[in-house]
Amino acid sequence: MAQCEQVLTSVDGVISRMRALDAALPARDGVAVFNRVYLAVTEEVDRHIDTGRFADPRAAITLDERFARRYLDAVDTVFEERRPPACWRPLLQFRRHPGVRPLQFALAGINAHIGHDLALAVVDSCRTLGCEPVQLEDEFDRVGDLLVSLEERIREDLMPGPDVLQIADPLTHLVGAWSLDRARDAAWTAARALWALRHLPDVAEEFTARLDTAVGFAGRILLTPLPD
Repeated sequence: MAQCEQVLTSVDGVISRMRALDAALPARDGVAVFNRVYLAVTEEVDRHIDTGRFADPRAAITLDERFARRYLDAVDTVFEERRPPACWRPLLQFRRHPGVRPLQFALAGINAHIGHDLALAVVDSCRTLGCEPVQLEDEFDRVGDLLVSLEERIREDLMPGPDVLQIADPLTHLVGAWSLDRARDAAWTAARALWALRHLPDVAEEFTARLDTAVGFAGRILLTPLPD
């Protein structure tokens, strides 16, 4: 029980950090846009845990906390003047660009977090819990379902209205080229691959670096400045 309570406290801690960021950052800041989205997801996961909707709450809490920490660590690099992971670099560099729209910021953050951080969080959780990735698949899928439902809400809330957004608008084509479902499937495959490579640290490190770079490249495309 004490160990579960300690993990719960860690989840409360990441939610508190995200709420503090929400209060401190300007609303139009690209990190603030993503942070609001991710805070909503984390609070929703927390409610599902509290109401017993996860079969293994300790596994769900561990995955949620390890996942959130990777985002918060990336944000910390800005304040500590460290180099962020390649997947987060586009959002952190373009966060104040006037030509990038809020929807782009939100999707670029989700791209970095799902495309890179989620796979590593699964591996972190497996090491902490002493289990195989397959034993976390139910928790992975349930969190992923919450993210997909939230992505739909993001597109509704942040997509310009029909009087502004036309079929020829570049934003229509840009956001249509990225899919959270595909990113989630790729994250699960990457997690399984990294777990299989855990006894080959040099290969696992190279795989992780390539994944980081590829996700960062996709994020840079998502943040292409667009005309008004």
